[in-house]
Amino acid sequence: MGVAEIIETTQCLTFKLEEEIFALDISKVREVLDFTAITKVPRTPEFMRGVINLRGSVVPVIDMRLKFGMTKTEQTVNTCIIIVEIHLDGETTVLGALADAVQEVIELGAGQIEPAPKIGTRLRTEFIRGMGKRDDRFIIILDIDRVLSADELALVQETEGGINGNS
Repeated sequence: MGVAEIIETTQCLTFKLEEEIFALDISKVREVLDFTAITKVPRTPEFMRGVINLRGSVVPVIDMRLKFGMTKTEQTVNTCIIIVEIHLDGETTVLGALADAVQEVIELGAGQIEPAPKIGTRLRTEFIRGMGKRDDRFIIILDIDRVLSADELALVQETEGGINGNS
């Protein structure tokens, strides 16, 4: 969804990774969990921290900091797992996104959202829906459906299916 499609107010859940503030469309967020034990799955990419048991379901957890080229998330009292629904190729996948801290649910009007920056062709920015402006800070609004590539998402789904015994 491009900025042109954001006509009315968008509700977003904001969270921190290092010193940056990111946001997800609230309709993609199922719930926010306190940090819990994550079981590492062998032979998965480094950003894939493992899986958690969410009321009997296996949910893959990705480290958003590692995914964005930052340092690995260290557990603190504020570390949490944002449970999101990702849609790709007609399939829905539930996964956990590790964040340093969840902040708040905010509303951003169309006038507060700028298009994602164009930073040449080598840097991938298609997973950024736009840049929200609030007070004097920018909020990076993510398109969570595009944060993982199709190949990475297939790997996440294989991990989920393999552990649930569906493979």
